[in-house]
Amino acid sequence: MKVPSMIAAELRRLTASPMAVVALIALMCVPILYGGLYLWANQDPYGKFAEVPVALVVDDEGATTGAATGGTAERVNYGHDVADELIEGHAFDWKVMSSAEAARALQDGRVDFTVRIPADFSEALVSASGADPRRALLELETNDANNYLASSIGTQAVEKIRSSVSEMVSDTAAETLLTALSDVRDKLGEAAAGATQLTDGAGTAASGSSELAYGNTRLASGTAQLADGARRLADGARQVRDGNAELAQAADRAGSAVQSATDALPQVRADLAARMADQGLGQEQIDRVLDGLDPLGDRLRDGNTAVQDAVEKVDQLAAGAASVASGAETLAVGTGTAADGAASARDGAIALRDGLATLHDGTASLRDALASGQQQIPPSTADLRSAQASVISDPVTVSAEKVASAEHYGAGLAPFFAALAAWIGIYALFLIVKPISRRAVTALHSPLRITLAGWLTPALFGALQMVGLLGVLAIALGFTFHNALGTLGVMMFASATFAAIILALNVWLGSVGQFLGLVLMVLQLVTAGGTFPWQTLPQPLAALHHVLPLGFVVDAMRQLMYAGGDISRAWSDLAVLGIWLGGALTLAAAGVTRMTHRRTLRDLQPSLIG
Repeated sequence: MKVPSMIAAELRRLTASPMAVVALIALMCVPILYGGLYLWANQDPYGKFAEVPVALVVDDEGATTGAATGGTAERVNYGHDVADELIEGHAFDWKVMSSAEAARALQDGRVDFTVRIPADFSEALVSASGADPRRALLELETNDANNYLASSIGTQAVEKIRSSVSEMVSDTAAETLLTALSDVRDKLGEAAAGATQLTDGAGTAASGSSELAYGNTRLASGTAQLADGARRLADGARQVRDGNAELAQAADRAGSAVQSATDALPQVRADLAARMADQGLGQEQIDRVLDGLDPLGDRLRDGNTAVQDAVEKVDQLAAGAASVASGAETLAVGTGTAADGAASARDGAIALRDGLATLHDGTASLRDALASGQQQIPPSTADLRSAQASVISDPVTVSAEKVASAEHYGAGLAPFFAALAAWIGIYALFLIVKPISRRAVTALHSPLRITLAGWLTPALFGALQMVGLLGVLAIALGFTFHNALGTLGVMMFASATFAAIILALNVWLGSVGQFLGLVLMVLQLVTAGGTFPWQTLPQPLAALHHVLPLGFVVDAMRQLMYAGGDISRAWSDLAVLGIWLGGALTLAAAGVTRMTHRRTLRDLQPSLIG
């Protein structure tokens, strides 16, 4: 009996009755139903989020902004702005409710989660510009009893809302800051212009102070000379005063003597007349003598008058000399004070000159610093500030590029569930397909042909299952396959490999082997890395990922199904599957060889699984 004959005999057995045909067709449809229904249900769940009911509670009472910073007061309500944006975005089926209504709806399962914007939401957002800044709060309430993934989705949704609000508030704050910087730039320009005028004025003042210092220096020198001359004059005046005083005293004494002599003339004339009378002279003689003496008296009186005039003049000269000496002393003191003042004025003028020079240098430095500061703040316009604020509030844009790209969520899961469907399909077929023909084992002594016949029958059925599954995915569900033939080839090769593995288990262990096929499917379900990355697995399961065949099937399908996949990786995966296929067939052939050479009572026992 040849291999085709054995395959034909098995096909006749599988289609011997209408119920057998129905059973065969039903089992053939298992992978199509499994893979097709699951991927249909999960084709694009993210696109259906707009139908997920979510309660939105808006209690925000608004806030006043601008007054704290001296600007124009403006009433804002960020909570209602956020709510309007959420409702218009249609990310979820938002249902505006009160807090009590939202709590009841979440408890009853009418909404999957609730988002509440509290009463002080706007107040907290505007508090950043005040003395008591605090973070605004968004309240998320979930109910895992409704749906655990809905809770995770709610957490991500609120995080996006938080990012959106942060960007909105940061944009407003950044634009306010940039406007203030623009005003600062303008004021710096005005300050620089004023500093330029101040520098020019300081330069003029410094020049004038230099002339003032020069003049005060000359004045101080002149007053010093004047003070020295005044001192010398005062010394001479004192000497003149003293000499004139002595002269006045002598003149006074002479004047007194002359005056006394003049005053004594009448008495002397009377005494002389008396003596001459006593001497016996007659009156006529006496008169002649007295007449001769009277001119001398007249001259004495005239001399006295002259002397008295001279004494008076000498006294006046002495008094004038005293006044001059006194004035000279006052002048000496005054010119000394003036000299000291002029010296102080000179020193002050020099200090003023140096200070104004320093002021000029300082104002020049201030002017240059203000001009430099203005240049460091770039010129701005309202449009430019708006663009800058947008960048400041959201400075990072993610540029996402995919080396290989799946068109949607369902396409991302398709390799995993198609590979799993291939295993399930083969496993189901072995419920009715005989692994090894007992008749052939009895009649033939060719383990290789018996093994090939036992493998090719489910392998052919598995190939038909994969054709049907690919047709459902491509036609009914509209999945795109970058390399459809290559993907189908991988699916068929994987189905054939799985058929060889389950065949070997059945040959060696019978019904226990069939059960181990189920256990092996479960292990591969969690280790293939079809959903989460395999690196997230516990270490023992992660090690199995590098051994069990399902992970290699998933990887090969991804490389061929998605645009940009690596064909060389697909060939590497097929090589590993080839090793599994060859190893399983070799092991099955070894089991068949044992059966053809040695039969035991155990071989005649009925299977635990029908």
